[in-house]
Amino acid sequence: MHIHKYEKIWLFFGIGSLFVFLTIIGVSAFAQGNQPPSCLTTIDPEKVDETPPFNKPGLVKTGDNEYQLNIVASAFAYTPNQIEIPKGAKVTINVTTKDVIHGFEMAGTNVNMMVEPGYVNSFTKTFNKTGQYTIVCNEYCGAGHHMMTAKVKVVNKQ
Repeated sequence: MHIHKYEKIWLFFGIGSLFVFLTIIGVSAFAQGNQPPSCLTTIDPEKVDETPPFNKPGLVKTGDNEYQLNIVASAFAYTPNQIEIPKGAKVTINVTTKDVIHGFEMAGTNVNMMVEPGYVNSFTKTFNKTGQYTIVCNEYCGAGHHMMTAKVKVVNKQ
């Protein structure tokens, strides 16, 4: 059987691309420890207000310069609405919702999550720069969607 030289070139290119892709995925997964997001943490959406830590949402100190920020998204609002974080703090952001699908994007950072009823989404971020960040809902959630915001202020330690 005779294979044309252009067919051989494309065959080697395709197999080579597949090999490069699988190598990148393997290095990312095993050497760098990246994993796909999982929905291991669940919550009853009807009992969010009664379930710790979402029964008292806000910033909680968990260690030396480490914090946990628990936020509840609901009909056109985030609770809490105003948050102050010390500069240099490593913050694990936990977000859940009790009604519909919402988005959680902190403008100016790489914090971006989809918030679904029944699940808790987490993201860890170190805030090394002072300033104010706006949290917006980037998933259409109803008539008041455009007003669904919150503010995060990163301040110098006192």
